[in-house]
Amino acid sequence: MLIGYVSDERYVALPDVMLEFTREGRSIEARSRATGAVYAELTPGQYEVTLYKPGFGSKRVRLDVQAEQVHQFRLLSDGLLGYVWPKWVKAGEEAEFRVHSTEAYKLELWRYGREKEFVRGLGWHDEHGPRATMQITPDGDYTQTGVAWNQQGYNIKVHRQFVEAPARSGLYYFHARTASGLHFSFPWIVAPAKPRHKLAVLASNITWNAYNSFGGRSNYIHADRFPPTPTVNSRQELNRYTDPACHLAAAEWRLLAWLEREGVDYDFYAETQFHFDQLDLADYRVLVLSTHPEYWSRKMYDRLKRWVNDEGGKLVYLGGNGLNCEVEFLDAATMICRNGDQRELDRLKRESRFHLRSESEAALLGVVYSEAGAMTGAPFRLVDADHWAFAGTGLSPGDLFGANSQHCRCPGGASAHETDKISPSSPHNVKLLAKGTNRDDGGAEMVYYDTASGGEVFSVGSIA
Repeated sequence: MLIGYVSDERYVALPDVMLEFTREGRSIEARSRATGAVYAELTPGQYEVTLYKPGFGSKRVRLDVQAEQVHQFRLLSDGLLGYVWPKWVKAGEEAEFRVHSTEAYKLELWRYGREKEFVRGLGWHDEHGPRATMQITPDGDYTQTGVAWNQQGYNIKVHRQFVEAPARSGLYYFHARTASGLHFSFPWIVAPAKPRHKLAVLASNITWNAYNSFGGRSNYIHADRFPPTPTVNSRQELNRYTDPACHLAAAEWRLLAWLEREGVDYDFYAETQFHFDQLDLADYRVLVLSTHPEYWSRKMYDRLKRWVNDEGGKLVYLGGNGLNCEVEFLDAATMICRNGDQRELDRLKRESRFHLRSESEAALLGVVYSEAGAMTGAPFRLVDADHWAFAGTGLSPGDLFGANSQHCRCPGGASAHETDKISPSSPHNVKLLAKGTNRDDGGAEMVYYDTASGGEVFSVGSIA
């Protein structure tokens, strides 16, 4: 009978996994097949199952075997991985680092601003037992419940793996390194304990989460649910490739480095903190969105629009394809992406997925993403040389600028990857300042508009 399937942390089928089913002193052995399928002649009931495969962490699980119930066994590959939880805190708050390693590792905390600044060492981490710093993943679809690291075997209270957030707001990284040379780093957003400056920068951490495919699912891979069998060949099986409908922290670091180079003080927040009312826009004159803030909640959008339109807030949007899809938070760690249906979007002539459930984001940002020019890169051509944004640059109408870009996926210029343009939903007084020279008239449109309350919006409309 089919007992289940074995897959790794990407939901890729694992063949030749040894499984031992034990019950009441009896032992039955099985091996997974090429598809990860496990067949064994078992009578229904409770079993202890031991799984082993070289290059992966062994584990034991309790399994209630019943006819026609298929179990998804999950194994975690050997290596070095980690994250901190919560991933966003305020200065002075604590978070727990959770690292998976099959050997001793050294951990350090760094701040990423104009320069990478060493903050402090967090020591070497090892245990007396063999492979005791190895983590265990749950079976089934743990993208919905959390990976639950530091849960099994971490019951000695004096062995705390918590770090207090530094007093200075910013983007921090934990650097982990093993004696054999493996290296892994993971980000940590530290907001100020209370507002310190008049400019706030939002990390696009909701988009980070939407892209995160650890566990085998993201908003791009198996967005709705797992298929019944693990993946054997992505190009043959995943809807992303067979039925196409359809990264970031490093780019956001470059913005923070530029601000610090120019002597601009800022407070740094996670978008999630904004949604859960830990960022009060009334405390700030300027809010900066960077790179690719694609996924936003309706609550965040409405609050930001009121701040700009009614309270004189200044919004600087330095990204592309932003605020394009609504998300709903079930709690601080769980969200639902409301992608909608592209066919419905076309039928109703909506400008974005956000527009399907609300208004077009162009009503706030001044621009909205369209497919023209996608995955290309090109310089901008200046349209309005008299605008304050270009004061002191020496540029004239028609001049090209932004010919260089650090975007490695779509090189060619600062108008790149995914580009936003003015639409019928844009404010009536939006001004075109510059336009990317991408093919098919798909260049990003750099725009500006102001509001009756003294609010202002400046948008570049490009991920690069």
